[in-house]
Amino acid sequence: MDLSLLFIQTLNGLQLGLLLFLVASGLTLVFGILDFVNLAHASLYMLGAFICASLTFVLGNFLWAVVVSLPITGVIGLLVERFVARPLYSRDHLDHVLGTFGLILVLDTLAHLIWGPAGIAVPLPPWLDGQIQLSETLVIPTFRVLIIAAGLAAAGGLFWLVNYTRLGMLIRAGASNRTMVSALGVDIQTLFALVFALGAMLAGLAGMLIAPITEASIGMGNNIIITAFVVIIVGGIGSMKGAFIAALLIGLIDTLGRSFLDDLFKLFMSSEAAETSAPAVSAMLIYIIMALVLAFRPSGLFPPRTR
Repeated sequence: MDLSLLFIQTLNGLQLGLLLFLVASGLTLVFGILDFVNLAHASLYMLGAFICASLTFVLGNFLWAVVVSLPITGVIGLLVERFVARPLYSRDHLDHVLGTFGLILVLDTLAHLIWGPAGIAVPLPPWLDGQIQLSETLVIPTFRVLIIAAGLAAAGGLFWLVNYTRLGMLIRAGASNRTMVSALGVDIQTLFALVFALGAMLAGLAGMLIAPITEASIGMGNNIIITAFVVIIVGGIGSMKGAFIAALLIGLIDTLGRSFLDDLFKLFMSSEAAETSAPAVSAMLIYIIMALVLAFRPSGLFPPRTR
């Protein structure tokens, strides 16, 4: 096995895992505390990418565009919570799915009207568009290092927020027993709105970070939202720790599986059979893991404490 390729693919898996965590952390907060199934979380991921792309051209700097785009995405999250999610809180999950799926169609159409059908390539400043030479054969794109650093910083910030602040205490209490939190006099509607806005900002940040690599495009969040649901099911709905560990696990398994599973299969089957079956099996790996977790630990690997 080529160790340089293994190192690069591990970094790619770590990058994917951290992006998944940014999306899944907001999703697990909304699902775990509000008991609200928000398929439109994918559209917030997309809008974050488009807003950042537009502001990059206006401001002439990608990093400043990210800073300005985050509160804008948070405000969009507040509007979605107030006018779409809040009327559906008392309804069942099927209504949540139908309502937020309709919102996906609306937001995709709005993005089409505002930015057009083509994607937007996001330019990076020269110091982020280069490469880091670790050895003669090992080269790492600078921007991928930034994505990993930003993902780890966001994870650390969330850990501090959830565990060492009053808002975090209320979030953890709401995840454990939302009825009791409301009975103790906490303004549950404001808490719900803040959680929704935080989730929107995290999803938007993930879209902003991936846009320079894949470009901002309509429907770009539709694939990642499925994987994000797998992450929160594996980690445990409402668990930030579970979302972080499961996201890294899923990201590494998906990336390394697509890169090296055919080499593993060649050890006990023909090359032709290995090259035919490996892509299909690697595409199913994360869903196989989810099925095993649901079979043996239905509440997830690290479920939040409930009472």
